[in-house]
Amino acid sequence: MADIEAISAASAEADGLEPLDEGAWRRLRHHGGELTTYVEPGRGFSAVDGDQVHLVVAPEARGHGVGGRLLATALGDRVGPWQAWSHGDHPAAAALARSTGFERTRALWVMRRSLAGAEELRPLDLRAPSLTIRSFEPGDEAELLRVNAAAFAHHPEQGSMDAVDLAERMAEPWFDPADLVVAAEGDRMYGFHWTKRHSATLGEVYVMAVDPEVHGRGLGNALLDVGLRHLRSRGLEDVLLYVESDNLPAIGLYEKLGFTHAPTDTHVMYTRGVSAPGS
Repeated sequence: MADIEAISAASAEADGLEPLDEGAWRRLRHHGGELTTYVEPGRGFSAVDGDQVHLVVAPEARGHGVGGRLLATALGDRVGPWQAWSHGDHPAAAALARSTGFERTRALWVMRRSLAGAEELRPLDLRAPSLTIRSFEPGDEAELLRVNAAAFAHHPEQGSMDAVDLAERMAEPWFDPADLVVAAEGDRMYGFHWTKRHSATLGEVYVMAVDPEVHGRGLGNALLDVGLRHLRSRGLEDVLLYVESDNLPAIGLYEKLGFTHAPTDTHVMYTRGVSAPGS
């Protein structure tokens, strides 16, 4: 694990982006025995997790065939299905994908905005005065999972969150119940905005979920506003969020709220032997 962490840290420093996402790190740290890893110390590593393959090459080892060798070892003679992410839409990843039969099938945008002025966001208009917006409390887990499953029923990763996954996320060092805002009426939850603090200055709209039963009532906007105000109150200066590149309604909403996207702030999924992610 030390080699994987060191290679990843060197890659992140060189590229300005983490080469593995949070989900991959959770799997490695909590379920490493279920993954098959191949490591060239100081040069690179690959990790196979079901139909997903993670691959990172250290900056000083790039251009010497390390990535191709690690990928071939990881895949073996299995045609597919396979999925792999390139964080930052790295040109070398695109070239390796083309040469090994992987196709670009999905893109995830990172959008960012300053939190300056977040305390001056529009007044809350819940259109449902009986709802209470408060921080997460023990005992909210089942309702949070229900709302999450309903809101992300067609999402290939987030919609599958279960009690074990939730507990692992809440066991991470960054978790703070105050950063998880829920909208509830009695024992019934209708939505939540889970924010995350990456550093003393950068936060994230980590998960935003609204029960489909109350869509169109302004709850999503209210939860977003409360979450941004919360991050600003903690002294953070900037915030980011992730959105599917083809989710035009969401992108339009976020742009109206001051979020912008740079082309290099894109994560790309490559697949082989599968028609589309989640199929």
